[in-house]
Amino acid sequence: MRGFVLRFIVTGVAVVVAAQIIPGLAIDSFAAGVVGVLVLAVLNAVVRPLLYLLSAPFIVVTLGLFMIVINAFLLHVVSVLVKGFYVAGFWPAVGGAVLISLVSATVNVMVSNRGHVQVVASPSRQRKIRHIN
Repeated sequence: MRGFVLRFIVTGVAVVVAAQIIPGLAIDSFAAGVVGVLVLAVLNAVVRPLLYLLSAPFIVVTLGLFMIVINAFLLHVVSVLVKGFYVAGFWPAVGGAVLISLVSATVNVMVSNRGHVQVVASPSRQRKIRHIN
């Protein structure tokens, strides 16, 4: 549960950062941002897997780039459903989807399901020191 909450917070921060950086994305208030992130989380959990399944041939042909279009579409759906959460068009939605996906993917790699931060490190190799006479 802690991992879910942490990921939710990170996604929320990513959405706010995307709204600040990407022209065409806007959030009117804190409440609109929270509701927007909640709706986006529900859409990502329920609708996105179905869309990925139905569009699997397009995803394969485009080497995964079509997933960005699906994420942009879901971001646009959030703007339609949530008052105070605005996406001006296709390209701002794509930019926001890319930024949100990058931040979320980066954090999801580092956070376990229990909410613990994981650091993946390869074991160091011991160097052999040779003495040359």
